[in-house]
Amino acid sequence: MKKIKVENSVGTVLAHDLTKIVPGKFKGARFKKGHIITKEDIEILKDMGKNHIYSFVVDESKLHENQSAIRMGKAAIGNGVYTTEPSEGKVNIKSKYKGLLKVNKSILKRVNDIDLIMLATLHNNTIVEKDQKVAATRIIPLVIEKEKIEVFENICRNEGSIVSVKPMYNLKTGIIVTGSEVYCGRIKDKFGDILKEKIDTYKAEYVGIKYAPDDPKEISKAILELIDMGAEVILASGGMSVDADDVTPSAIRDISTEVISYGSPVLPGSMFMVAYKEGVTILGIPGCAMYHKTTVFDVIYPRVLAKEKLSKQDITSLAYGGLCMNCEVCNYPICPLGKI
Repeated sequence: MKKIKVENSVGTVLAHDLTKIVPGKFKGARFKKGHIITKEDIEILKDMGKNHIYSFVVDESKLHENQSAIRMGKAAIGNGVYTTEPSEGKVNIKSKYKGLLKVNKSILKRVNDIDLIMLATLHNNTIVEKDQKVAATRIIPLVIEKEKIEVFENICRNEGSIVSVKPMYNLKTGIIVTGSEVYCGRIKDKFGDILKEKIDTYKAEYVGIKYAPDDPKEISKAILELIDMGAEVILASGGMSVDADDVTPSAIRDISTEVISYGSPVLPGSMFMVAYKEGVTILGIPGCAMYHKTTVFDVIYPRVLAKEKLSKQDITSLAYGGLCMNCEVCNYPICPLGKI
């Protein structure tokens, strides 16, 4: 930091706020800390009674905090996000539309390992709204070695973006309610209405509901009927446990071209199932979805609507943070459940 004449300050970085007072009208920072002095600023500074200022001198080997934040923000972003103008040395990253936030955590850690650099994000796989802030970046000091910013940029260039947002689609979704007691009319179905409400909550398109007894062939038949109706996602409810009459998992296995997982390390939702019938996603929904507001279904369904092809590892990785706290007031998705 140096004390210099204002006439010699063009291109230097202001070390502190400079206050301007207009009697009875204004009192505040006319120039903020970190401002780069321009030729046009000189006369304004003199009018404020500033003949000398304290400033940082930035040579070609260093970058100012605003320049650094702009470059880091641009390097970090992928599809579906944009950066704001810097404010107090910080650039925000926001979503272009409602969708599913994707954060590359391994790259995020690498760039934060660079000394005096920070980039913070929301949790991975969070549903975000249009223009919502999803990340922010800045350097810690007012100026930094240009080389550190170049390291940040090279990591992103070589490894990929850190922050992006996937659009979510209103995929056509059908429901199968299994169980002979419902199929035969012994009890009234309540599961179907709950799943219809979920479909509506996530802005998908409801295509219809089918009922089937505890018979694998009948359940498979109902799945095919929903596919013929145009279903891109099928929610199969009921009969997902290990009881003798619970045959829904067997029916899904029989008709699927690929079974990803039967069982998940999430509570509530351990009996959850994910499978594919060619391009159609089949989700086996355990009975806990009738009683709990938030289950593993709410973790997985948004990713399906973002057209993600799920793997076994996608399911097993949910174990960390997969224990719902059963809060008295559920604030999902603003909670850590399923945010791998």
